[in-house]
Amino acid sequence: MSDDIARCAWSQKEPIYIEYHDTEWGVPEYDAGRLYEKLVLDGFQAGLSWITILRKRDNFRRAFDGFDPHRVARYDRRKTERLLQDAGIIRSRAKIEAAIKAAHLWLEIEEKEPGGFRGLIWKHVDGRPIQNRYRRLADVPAQTPMSEALAKELKQRGFSFCGPVIVYAFAQAVGMVNDHLVSCHRHAACARLAKA
Repeated sequence: MSDDIARCAWSQKEPIYIEYHDTEWGVPEYDAGRLYEKLVLDGFQAGLSWITILRKRDNFRRAFDGFDPHRVARYDRRKTERLLQDAGIIRSRAKIEAAIKAAHLWLEIEEKEPGGFRGLIWKHVDGRPIQNRYRRLADVPAQTPMSEALAKELKQRGFSFCGPVIVYAFAQAVGMVNDHLVSCHRHAACARLAKA
């Protein structure tokens, strides 16, 4: 990861951010379980910086049983209290309870909805990533009509910590939109993934 590679300015120069930017951010994610994980982590980010979540992500994965919704949905009050004592994660009762509730909702959607959770998420971009061509970080929106519609649907279904700004960050992370700047080496690579 040489410093002379053109990257989106937000990725800064920290190795953990560079690795995330170069390998995950903007890559289309279709696995329903991974989509659950990323939505929950974006919810935990609310009011914090993404670098905080990245630094704690391994701790979150350990604490939440690899973000397996089947296991998280079985968490009880005692497990919630243990999570609130875990210094390796964000110890917010509201966010922990939202993650557990999201697991219940995920199971329900997987069982009852055509296309499951993946279908619910990806229908908001007609199943294919939106290819944006932003030249400056200042041009990238914080939310869009798509993220507003997805946030509204998630809230109607009972999800929490999923406002349109959080949902747009989620959409960027899971490659529903390609918001790498056109000067970034990952823009073309992610555009090619969208056509695969």
